[in-house]
Amino acid sequence: MTNYQTIIFDLDGTLTDSQTGIINSLAYAFKKLGLALPPKSDLMTFIGPPLSQSFQDFCGLSESETQEAISYYRQYFSDNGWKENRLLPGTKELLHDLKDAGKTLLVASSKPEVFVKQILDYFDISSYFTVIAGATLNDSRSQKSEVIAYVLKKAGIQNTNRAIMVGDRKYDVEGARANSLSAIGLLLGFGSKEELEEAGATAIAKDFKDLKKILLN
Repeated sequence: MTNYQTIIFDLDGTLTDSQTGIINSLAYAFKKLGLALPPKSDLMTFIGPPLSQSFQDFCGLSESETQEAISYYRQYFSDNGWKENRLLPGTKELLHDLKDAGKTLLVASSKPEVFVKQILDYFDISSYFTVIAGATLNDSRSQKSEVIAYVLKKAGIQNTNRAIMVGDRKYDVEGARANSLSAIGLLLGFGSKEELEEAGATAIAKDFKDLKKILLN
C-alpha cells in the first residue's frame, strides 16, 4: 500500500465514542418539538451525515422545522452533549506514534468546527493536528466532501496521492473519493464492514492495531 504522508481523521466513531451525547441531544430536540422519540437504532442513523439531512430525511421536517430541531439539538449539545463523550481506547497512543513517524495529521468532521475544537481540546489531543476542520453553523459547509476539500486547502495539500481519510461511515469514504482520496474504513464506530466496502473503502481496519499496520507499513 502507498506510504501515506497525510492522514485525515473523522471524529465521531473514529477518535471518540460520542454516542451518548448525540443520542441525548436528539432526545432533547424531539421532546422540545413534541415528537415521539424514535427507537435508539433509528437515532443511530443520525450519526455521520449532516443534521439537517437527517432531520429532513428521517422525520420529513420542513426547512423551518429542521432549523428549529437543529437549534434545540445544539442547545443541549453545547451545554452537556459535547462532554458526554470519551476517547476510544488507544487514541492518544495511535496519534503519538503517527506523529512520531513524521505523519501530518488533520481532522475533518461534519460536526460544527467550534464543537470539534472544543472536544479535541477537552481530551488534550489538539496539538497532534496541523489543521482541525468541521462544518459551519450556518450550513455553508456541511457535507463531508466539502469539509474534506476545506481541510485539504487549509493544509495546502494539492497532491492527494499520499493523503488518506480514516472514518467509520460511508460518508467519510464517499467524501474522500469526491476529493480523489483513498479511504480506510474503521470498524470501531457506527458503520459496518459492508457499508464501508460498498462505499469504496481502500482498506478496512478492525481496530487501531490494524490501522497502524496500514499507515506505518
